This record gives sequence, C-alpha cells and structure tokens, in this order.
Amino acid sequence: MPLVSVVMPVYNSAATLGAAVRSVLSQTHSDLELLVTDDKSSDGSLDLLMEFARQDERVKPKSAPDQGGAGRARNLAIERARGDYVAFLDSDDLWLPEKTERQIDFAATGDAPLTFTSYYKMDADYDGESADFIPNGRVVRAREHVDYRAMLVRDYIGALTAMYDRNVLGTRLMPEMRKRQDYALWLSIMRDGADARGLAEPLAVYRSHQTGSLSSNKRSLVPYNWELYRQHEGLSVPRATRALAGAVWQSLRNSRI
Repeated sequence: MPLVSVVMPVYNSAATLGAAVRSVLSQTHSDLELLVTDDKSSDGSLDLLMEFARQDERVKPKSAPDQGGAGRARNLAIERARGDYVAFLDSDDLWLPEKTERQIDFAATGDAPLTFTSYYKMDADYDGESADFIPNGRVVRAREHVDYRAMLVRDYIGALTAMYDRNVLGTRLMPEMRKRQDYALWLSIMRDGADARGLAEPLAVYRSHQTGSLSSNKRSLVPYNWELYRQHEGLSVPRATRALAGAVWQSLRNSRI
C-alpha cells in the first residue's frame, strides 16, 4: 500500500487537536505517518502530541526551533515526509474515516498528481469525533478539473482535502507567507504544468471559525492574496485585480455555506 505523509501544523490547539489526530489514525487506509510540527504552543498541545506518539508510532511530533507561523510549520513537516503522497490537515479540522482510501483510489484513476475533494463545514463549537459527524447540507463542492488559469481566478482547493503525489512532483514546500501559503503551493505545482482533479464526495470537515477571528475576517486576506498574485506569480496589476476580485467572491460565497 502507498504510504501517506499527513502534514499538520499546531499552535495552541489542545481543545481540538485530539479529535483531529484521531480522525487521521482511524483512517481505513492505515499506512500513513502523521508529521506534526508544534509552533511553540503554550497550552499543552505538545504534551498531548507526545502522548499520542507513545501510543501510536505513526504519530511523529516535533517542536519548531522558533515560532514561524503555519507555513513554516508545514514545511518543517513536509521536509520529513517519506510517503508516496503528501496530504494536509489542520489541527482544528477532521477527516472522515474513508478519506485517504477513497482519495488514493481516485488519484490512481487519473493522471493528475494533485487531487482534492469536496468537504463539509461544521460550527466552531463542534466537539465530536469524525466518526460521529452527521452529514449536513453545508458542502463546499470540488470542481472536477482545475488548471493554472482557473486557479488564478479562484482557489478551488480546500487545504484539508489536498493531496499530491510525491513520486511525480518530488517534495514540494510552501512559500513561507503568513497566509495563503497553501494557495501558493497549488499555484506553483500547476504553473509547472500539472493540473488538479477534484473528487465530488465530501471526505473532510472544516471548522468554521468564530466571528471576529482572523480566519473569518475576509478582508484580512486581501493583502496576502495581492502579495501572492503580484510577487509570487508576477501578475500585472489588471490581472492581479481580476484574480483578487475572484478570490474575494469565492471567500464570501463559501462563508455563506
């Protein structure tokens, strides 16, 4: 069976971390390693991770040498990856039990080294396990096929569902931006000629953040998107403006789900 390297950044996530880790360890495809980077948490997150590691050798936590943000934490984990595939999950989200198995089967049927799936949204105060999650109507639908030009208009890929083929693409790191580093990675992969395929089945659960948080404040992402389009992708001002308008529209659309 192919080995899947699961990348998880952690910062003060003790309240949700346990459920996120268990959602990975309970996957029906069990050949995986959970590579966690703790970004200098102060709430006992690292202690919880070390306890998981003592119980299951697939959990491989490591503390960041200094606090560098989610992008840096993800890269430190990616650098340790040994898997055929690299997948991503944040410490407050969940995978449904068949996510990895279904996505590997899906990836094997096509020629796109980057795949993603539809996903559910849940309220911020959800405190259940992935196996307890009751499917709801709040679904962010995956587009069937995405290329570089389409991704410049909108980020169609939910990071908690993304998986890339390391045998085809090699080890790909995220640009170390404070926000939107995942979007920058998908764009860099596609800029090099690879497309992405989406699986329509919802296989993960995204936690909607509380009103007023950085993640829920859509305006806070505007400068990071602009930096991405202008500096990382080298778009002209008109093209970057069109891309930014698409990103804002998508963010508002998904927030209503």
